[in-house]
Amino acid sequence: MGGFFGITSKEECLLDVFFGTDYHSHLGTSRAGLAAYDRDIGLQRKIHSIENAPFRTKFEDELETMRGTSAIGCISDTDPQPMLIRSHLGTYAICIVGRINNADALIRDYLSEGGRHFDAMTGGRVNSTELVAALIDQKKSFAEGIRFAQTVIEGTASILILKEDGSLVAARDRLGRIPVLIGKNDDGYAVSFESFAYLKLGYRNEKELGPAEIVQIFPDRIVQLQEPGKEMRMCAFLWSYFGYPTSTYEGVNVEVMRCRNGEIMAEQDAAAGILPELDYVSGVPDSGTPHAIGYANKSHTPFGRPYIKYTPTWSRSFMPKCQADRKKIAKMKQIPIHELIDGKKLLFVDDSIVRGTQLQETVEFLYAHGAKEVHMRSACPPIMYGCKYLNFSRSTSELDLITRRTILELEGEEGFNHLDEYSDSATERGRNLRRTICEKLGFDSLEFQSLEGIIKSIGLEPCKLCTYCWSGKE
Repeated sequence: MGGFFGITSKEECLLDVFFGTDYHSHLGTSRAGLAAYDRDIGLQRKIHSIENAPFRTKFEDELETMRGTSAIGCISDTDPQPMLIRSHLGTYAICIVGRINNADALIRDYLSEGGRHFDAMTGGRVNSTELVAALIDQKKSFAEGIRFAQTVIEGTASILILKEDGSLVAARDRLGRIPVLIGKNDDGYAVSFESFAYLKLGYRNEKELGPAEIVQIFPDRIVQLQEPGKEMRMCAFLWSYFGYPTSTYEGVNVEVMRCRNGEIMAEQDAAAGILPELDYVSGVPDSGTPHAIGYANKSHTPFGRPYIKYTPTWSRSFMPKCQADRKKIAKMKQIPIHELIDGKKLLFVDDSIVRGTQLQETVEFLYAHGAKEVHMRSACPPIMYGCKYLNFSRSTSELDLITRRTILELEGEEGFNHLDEYSDSATERGRNLRRTICEKLGFDSLEFQSLEGIIKSIGLEPCKLCTYCWSGKE
């Protein structure tokens, strides 16, 4: 997915932007970049790969060579950014978070005017951030250009720009699928995907941009360039999985939501008569843990950690691009606590079940260490659709999803006409899906959070949430 962070200040701010950007490392594992503005030097920019090393180890040296009273940084799961752009709007640095589904069509339209070009990457692909800049530069101002870009882009694009006067321009995507928040201290303002990033640096909450809202930020003021739109479709998956526990979006804290979500799952299991007798409830670390705490508290079952992830060297098991390497690393990270596994009936709560590959190996690992039963709960509904709006998965086909593959095996392509039934555990198709996945992955039982349950745990109006990956409804 990715995330960005920026500051405009009366004082030197690069160190704070360094830390603020580092606090977004959970959102991407591909590339990262910093851009800064200094009155004497002007705009500076550095980009590094973070595929095999964390952000801070790659950028510590840049603190010696870059400086500025305004700066932006980004973590990217796709293209290198920020980009430095020189156009009739001036020289500026730009980074984006989102996904552009109609990039090829937009590139063709842009190039059809003649006399235009892009810096092509390997295979002829165009950097998405450069494409957004090209769209913006077709208009007479940043505000008009951003409005145009967000109108023609099919997908999602939140934008952060550092201008050559040291001000920032921030824009939340058209339907507010991802957050953009602003903090304030005595010297200036910070802009961030994650609110805790600037709170930890001593800023206080100032403002959360609304959908499609555009602002220009100076050290002493915020100027609104476009009012927020009325329609919002914020990604519900942010609370279930991607968001950091200390983050708050639209007034809803991630950790609090996850605990509440687990409680609702336990209530639903009890009402359906499928709450198993257990020795321990545990979370699949790390994001499954708060869901499991809620489930354990509500079901009056002890919470335990039958295995611990060893993360000092590999903090995220999907950092390598090779699936075989990811599987190996995931296996090496699991350190068992035999006293909490051997002969025990265990229930695990995971944030989601996407491909199911790592869960299968986790269950095999638990049985190999003496587990008597292993039950599984997913903290979100069955994922039936690949996300069209955010790059939260490397899946290239919906058949990468274990739900889709299982339905194809059960009923062929005809089953895809009944996805709503397969999502619902009260239907025959829903029960068949769960039973078959249990057989595939070795669970003693499996259940998913309901769509109604996860919406209730977030607490926002359903019309303000994007649940496309579960419901297929835009």
